[in-house]
Amino acid sequence: MASRIEHSTTFPHPFDQVLAAFTSESALRQRLDDIGGKDADLLAHEKSASTITYRMRQGIPGEKLPSVVRGVHSGDLHVEREQRWQVSGETASGTASASVTGVPGSITARSELKPQGGGTALRITGEVKVGIPLIGGKIERTIAEHVGQLLERESRHVAETLDRDG
Repeated sequence: MASRIEHSTTFPHPFDQVLAAFTSESALRQRLDDIGGKDADLLAHEKSASTITYRMRQGIPGEKLPSVVRGVHSGDLHVEREQRWQVSGETASGTASASVTGVPGSITARSELKPQGGGTALRITGEVKVGIPLIGGKIERTIAEHVGQLLERESRHVAETLDRDG
């Protein structure tokens, strides 16, 4: 059984600015420097007229992992995430997939970015699946909770950047 991920937020900024703050190479590198965790790195970034794709790595030091995760994985944990955005006019839809080192499972998500009122709305839904008998559900919930917190931190970082650079 999978654990759900849901995140939504709005920004009082135009779509183009919000999209750039989430997907430009420089914005991604700055966000990883500020909140990416141990060994964070932007591994790839490609942009065409209608598609933006990037791959990044983020890390969590082993001593900060919950005991249920430390029970199946020793050392630092690294999440590799690939995001693909399809941009059409003033909307963008995305898919993301991620893997966690040492944990048999997957994280998948769908994203939507679109104008709303005088700003821009972001909605992300997804799920975490971990294939470990007996404790997989507990690990899924732990990972889903941490992913939710990460998405919240990323949204706050984007909002602060947009407010500052306005």
